[in-house]
Amino acid sequence: MIKVLFVCHGNICRSPMAEFIFKDYLKKKKMDDLFHIESCATSSEEIGNPVHYGTKRILDNLGIDCSSKRARKIKQQDFFDFDYI
Repeated sequence: MIKVLFVCHGNICRSPMAEFIFKDYLKKKKMDDLFHIESCATSSEEIGNPVHYGTKRILDNLGIDCSSKRARKIKQQDFFDFDYI
């Protein structure tokens, strides 16, 4: 399994957008069982918050559900657990 971690400042806009669009792409290509995809933040100011309303609106318009996503901060263990960051 290939593990990919998308990272941005707060983990409420850019990295969740990348996470969920990539997950959707992999699902449509029937490759989602080959990957583990997550996203996280470099800062702690948004930790625990849901995806930004603007990002959520775009994903909703694409038919992609991100309602379970909550921002989390990158941790040292991520550098060992993920193949691509």
